Amino acid sequence: MNNEEIEIYGDIQKTLESEEGGSSPRAYVSPAVIKRLPRYFRYLRELIRNGKMRISSGELSKMMNVTASQIRQDLNCFGGFGQQGYGYNVKYLYAKISDILGVNCNFRAVIVGAGNLGRALVRNPMFTKRGVSTVAMFDIDKDLIGNTVAGVGVYSMEELESFCEENLIDIAVLTLPKECAQQVSDRLVRAGVLGIWNFTGKELEKEREDVKIVNVHLGDSLMTLCYELNHMRTGEEEDK
Repeated sequence: MNNEEIEIYGDIQKTLESEEGGSSPRAYVSPAVIKRLPRYFRYLRELIRNGKMRISSGELSKMMNVTASQIRQDLNCFGGFGQQGYGYNVKYLYAKISDILGVNCNFRAVIVGAGNLGRALVRNPMFTKRGVSTVAMFDIDKDLIGNTVAGVGVYSMEELESFCEENLIDIAVLTLPKECAQQVSDRLVRAGVLGIWNFTGKELEKEREDVKIVNVHLGDSLMTLCYELNHMRTGEEEDK
Protein backbone atom coordinates (compact mmCIF):
# COMPACT_ATOMS: atom_id res chain seq x y z
CA MET A 1 0.00 0.00 0.00
CA ASN A 2 1.56 3.32 -1.07
CA ASN A 3 1.55 6.61 0.84
CA GLU A 4 -1.58 7.83 -0.92
CA GLU A 5 -3.44 4.66 0.07
CA ILE A 6 -2.29 4.97 3.68
CA GLU A 7 -3.42 8.60 3.82
CA ILE A 8 -6.85 7.81 2.34
CA TYR A 9 -7.47 4.88 4.67
CA GLY A 10 -6.23 6.83 7.68
CA ASP A 11 -8.65 9.64 6.88
CA ILE A 12 -11.63 7.39 6.33
CA GLN A 13 -11.05 5.53 9.58
CA LYS A 14 -11.06 8.85 11.44
CA THR A 15 -14.26 9.76 9.63
CA LEU A 16 -15.89 6.47 10.58
CA GLU A 17 -15.04 7.06 14.22
CA SER A 18 -16.50 10.57 14.22
CA GLU A 19 -19.71 9.95 12.21
CA GLU A 20 -22.86 7.99 13.00
CA GLY A 21 -24.50 5.63 10.51
CA GLY A 22 -28.10 5.60 9.33
CA SER A 23 -30.84 3.07 9.86
CA SER A 24 -30.25 -0.63 10.43
CA PRO A 25 -29.18 -2.53 7.28
CA ARG A 26 -31.56 -5.02 5.68
CA ALA A 27 -30.98 -8.74 6.03
CA TYR A 28 -31.08 -9.45 2.28
CA VAL A 29 -29.30 -7.49 -0.45
CA SER A 30 -29.91 -8.39 -4.09
CA PRO A 31 -26.97 -9.50 -6.27
CA ALA A 32 -27.64 -6.53 -8.58
CA VAL A 33 -27.00 -4.09 -5.72
CA ILE A 34 -23.85 -5.93 -4.69
CA LYS A 35 -22.52 -5.74 -8.26
CA ARG A 36 -22.94 -1.95 -8.21
CA LEU A 37 -21.03 -1.45 -4.96
CA PRO A 38 -17.56 -1.61 -6.57
CA ARG A 39 -18.63 1.22 -8.91
CA TYR A 40 -19.54 3.40 -5.94
CA PHE A 41 -16.17 2.51 -4.44
CA ARG A 42 -14.30 3.63 -7.58
CA TYR A 43 -16.20 6.86 -8.10
CA LEU A 44 -16.03 7.90 -4.44
CA ARG A 45 -12.31 7.19 -4.42
CA GLU A 46 -11.87 9.53 -7.37
CA LEU A 47 -13.94 12.22 -5.63
CA ILE A 48 -11.68 12.00 -2.58
CA ARG A 49 -8.60 12.37 -4.76
CA ASN A 50 -10.18 15.48 -6.30
CA GLY A 51 -10.90 16.98 -2.90
CA LYS A 52 -14.70 16.62 -3.08
CA MET A 53 -16.07 16.40 0.45
CA ARG A 54 -19.82 16.30 -0.15
CA ILE A 55 -22.04 15.06 -2.95
CA SER A 56 -25.76 14.67 -3.60
CA SER A 57 -27.38 11.59 -5.11
CA GLY A 58 -28.21 13.74 -8.15
CA GLU A 59 -24.57 14.69 -8.71
CA LEU A 60 -23.45 11.12 -8.22
CA SER A 61 -26.10 9.86 -10.64
CA LYS A 62 -24.76 12.08 -13.41
CA MET A 63 -21.24 10.73 -12.88
CA MET A 64 -22.26 7.08 -12.77
CA ASN A 65 -25.14 7.12 -15.25
CA VAL A 66 -27.43 5.61 -12.59
CA THR A 67 -30.62 7.30 -11.44
CA ALA A 68 -30.55 9.20 -8.16
CA SER A 69 -33.45 7.05 -6.97
CA GLN A 70 -31.45 3.87 -7.66
CA ILE A 71 -28.48 5.22 -5.73
CA ARG A 72 -30.64 6.02 -2.72
CA GLN A 73 -32.28 2.59 -2.88
CA ASP A 74 -28.90 0.86 -3.11
CA LEU A 75 -27.40 2.72 -0.18
CA ASN A 76 -30.54 2.30 1.93
CA CYS A 77 -29.89 -1.45 1.83
CA PHE A 78 -26.95 -0.76 4.14
CA GLY A 79 -28.27 2.10 6.23
CA GLY A 80 -28.60 5.06 3.87
CA PHE A 81 -25.64 7.20 5.03
CA GLY A 82 -27.10 10.46 3.64
CA GLN A 83 -28.62 13.51 5.31
CA GLN A 84 -31.63 15.43 4.03
CA GLY A 85 -30.49 18.71 2.50
CA TYR A 86 -26.81 17.80 2.85
CA GLY A 87 -26.27 14.76 0.66
CA TYR A 88 -23.42 12.37 1.40
CA ASN A 89 -20.17 12.89 3.24
CA VAL A 90 -17.84 11.46 0.58
CA LYS A 91 -15.15 10.13 2.93
CA TYR A 92 -17.69 8.59 5.26
CA LEU A 93 -19.62 6.93 2.44
CA TYR A 94 -16.37 5.64 0.92
CA ALA A 95 -15.34 4.27 4.30
CA LYS A 96 -18.66 2.51 4.83
CA ILE A 97 -18.66 0.95 1.36
CA SER A 98 -15.03 -0.10 1.90
CA ASP A 99 -16.11 -1.90 5.07
CA ILE A 100 -19.07 -3.53 3.32
CA LEU A 101 -16.79 -4.75 0.51
CA GLY A 102 -14.22 -6.08 2.96
CA VAL A 103 -11.45 -3.70 1.88
CA ASN A 104 -10.24 -3.46 5.48
CA CYS A 105 -10.28 -7.22 6.14
CA ASN A 106 -6.67 -7.76 4.99
CA PHE A 107 -7.56 -10.77 2.85
CA ARG A 108 -4.62 -12.88 1.70
CA ALA A 109 -4.54 -14.34 -1.81
CA VAL A 110 -2.55 -16.73 -3.95
CA ILE A 111 -2.50 -17.02 -7.73
CA VAL A 112 -2.52 -20.56 -9.10
CA GLY A 113 -0.94 -20.49 -12.53
CA ALA A 114 2.13 -18.35 -13.22
CA GLY A 115 1.58 -18.01 -16.96
CA ASN A 116 0.94 -14.78 -18.85
CA LEU A 117 -2.41 -14.01 -17.20
CA GLY A 118 -1.20 -14.89 -13.73
CA ARG A 119 1.88 -12.71 -14.08
CA ALA A 120 -0.20 -9.83 -15.45
CA LEU A 121 -2.57 -10.04 -12.51
CA VAL A 122 0.14 -10.15 -9.86
CA ARG A 123 1.65 -6.99 -11.35
CA ASN A 124 -1.71 -5.21 -11.31
CA PRO A 125 -2.20 -2.79 -8.37
CA MET A 126 -5.92 -3.62 -8.09
CA PHE A 127 -5.24 -6.12 -5.31
CA THR A 128 -3.52 -3.72 -2.93
CA LYS A 129 -5.97 -0.93 -3.77
CA ARG A 130 -8.76 -3.20 -2.56
CA GLY A 131 -7.02 -4.44 0.54
CA VAL A 132 -5.95 -7.86 -0.80
CA SER A 133 -2.37 -9.04 -0.34
CA THR A 134 -1.04 -11.45 -2.98
CA VAL A 135 1.45 -13.57 -1.07
CA ALA A 136 2.35 -16.40 -3.47
CA MET A 137 2.00 -17.91 -6.93
CA PHE A 138 1.95 -21.61 -7.81
CA ASP A 139 2.85 -23.53 -10.96
CA ILE A 140 4.13 -26.90 -12.20
CA ASP A 141 6.74 -25.40 -14.54
CA LYS A 142 10.19 -26.04 -13.06
CA ASP A 143 11.57 -23.05 -14.97
CA LEU A 144 9.16 -20.76 -13.11
CA ILE A 145 9.29 -22.31 -9.64
CA GLY A 146 11.69 -20.39 -7.39
CA ASN A 147 11.39 -17.16 -9.37
CA THR A 148 9.65 -14.01 -8.19
CA VAL A 149 7.15 -11.87 -10.09
CA ALA A 150 6.57 -8.33 -8.79
CA GLY A 151 8.11 -9.46 -5.52
CA VAL A 152 5.84 -12.51 -5.19
CA GLY A 153 7.46 -15.93 -5.08
CA VAL A 154 6.47 -18.81 -7.38
CA TYR A 155 6.06 -22.13 -5.54
CA SER A 156 5.56 -25.70 -6.65
CA MET A 157 2.00 -27.02 -6.82
CA GLU A 158 3.15 -29.74 -4.42
CA GLU A 159 3.29 -27.06 -1.71
CA LEU A 160 -0.19 -25.68 -2.39
CA GLU A 161 -2.13 -27.19 0.51
CA SER A 162 0.56 -26.76 3.15
CA PHE A 163 1.20 -23.13 2.16
CA CYS A 164 -2.50 -22.21 2.20
CA GLU A 165 -3.06 -23.87 5.55
CA GLU A 166 0.01 -22.34 7.19
CA ASN A 167 -0.59 -18.84 5.80
CA LEU A 168 -4.38 -18.77 6.28
CA ILE A 169 -5.13 -17.95 2.64
CA ASP A 170 -8.59 -16.49 2.00
CA ILE A 171 -8.66 -16.16 -1.80
CA ALA A 172 -7.25 -18.20 -4.67
CA VAL A 173 -7.07 -16.77 -8.19
CA LEU A 174 -7.16 -19.52 -10.82
CA THR A 175 -5.30 -18.80 -14.06
CA LEU A 176 -4.34 -22.37 -14.94
CA PRO A 177 -5.67 -24.61 -17.77
CA LYS A 178 -9.38 -25.28 -17.36
CA GLU A 179 -8.83 -29.05 -17.43
CA CYS A 180 -7.14 -28.74 -14.02
CA ALA A 181 -9.50 -26.16 -12.52
CA GLN A 182 -11.96 -28.40 -10.65
CA GLN A 183 -9.29 -30.61 -9.13
CA VAL A 184 -7.24 -27.63 -7.97
CA SER A 185 -10.35 -25.90 -6.66
CA ASP A 186 -11.20 -28.96 -4.56
CA ARG A 187 -7.65 -29.02 -3.19
CA LEU A 188 -7.86 -25.37 -2.23
CA VAL A 189 -11.18 -25.78 -0.44
CA ARG A 190 -9.81 -28.71 1.55
CA ALA A 191 -6.89 -26.46 2.52
CA GLY A 192 -9.28 -23.88 3.95
CA VAL A 193 -9.58 -21.44 1.04
CA LEU A 194 -13.19 -20.30 0.78
CA GLY A 195 -12.96 -17.63 -1.93
CA ILE A 196 -12.07 -18.54 -5.53
CA TRP A 197 -11.71 -16.07 -8.40
CA ASN A 198 -11.82 -18.30 -11.46
CA PHE A 199 -10.37 -17.16 -14.81
CA THR A 200 -10.15 -20.64 -16.35
CA GLY A 201 -13.39 -20.50 -18.35
CA LYS A 202 -14.75 -23.60 -16.59
CA GLU A 203 -17.81 -23.34 -14.34
CA LEU A 204 -16.65 -24.79 -11.04
CA GLU A 205 -18.80 -27.05 -8.89
CA LYS A 206 -18.81 -26.78 -5.12
CA GLU A 207 -20.00 -29.11 -2.41
CA ARG A 208 -19.96 -26.58 0.45
CA GLU A 209 -22.30 -23.59 0.69
CA ASP A 210 -19.71 -21.51 2.54
CA VAL A 211 -17.38 -21.56 -0.49
CA LYS A 212 -17.72 -18.46 -2.68
CA ILE A 213 -16.77 -18.75 -6.35
CA VAL A 214 -16.74 -15.96 -8.92
CA ASN A 215 -16.33 -17.22 -12.48
CA VAL A 216 -14.82 -14.63 -14.83
CA HIS A 217 -15.50 -15.18 -18.52
CA LEU A 218 -13.53 -12.58 -20.46
CA GLY A 219 -14.97 -13.88 -23.73
CA ASP A 220 -18.49 -13.09 -22.52
CA SER A 221 -17.62 -9.43 -22.08
CA LEU A 222 -16.07 -9.33 -25.54
CA MET A 223 -19.14 -10.93 -27.09
CA THR A 224 -21.41 -8.47 -25.30
CA LEU A 225 -19.44 -5.65 -26.87
CA CYS A 226 -19.63 -7.36 -30.28
CA TYR A 227 -23.39 -7.69 -29.88
CA GLU A 228 -23.75 -3.97 -29.14
CA LEU A 229 -21.64 -3.06 -32.17
CA ASN A 230 -23.55 -5.47 -34.39
CA HIS A 231 -26.88 -4.16 -33.12
CA MET A 232 -25.79 -0.59 -33.79
CA ARG A 233 -24.53 -1.48 -37.28
CA THR A 234 -27.72 -3.36 -38.12
CA GLY A 235 -29.79 -0.40 -37.00
CA GLU A 236 -27.78 1.98 -39.19
CA GLU A 237 -28.27 -0.28 -42.22
CA GLU A 238 -32.04 -0.43 -41.62
CA ASP A 239 -32.19 3.37 -41.49
CA LYS A 240 -30.61 3.70 -44.94
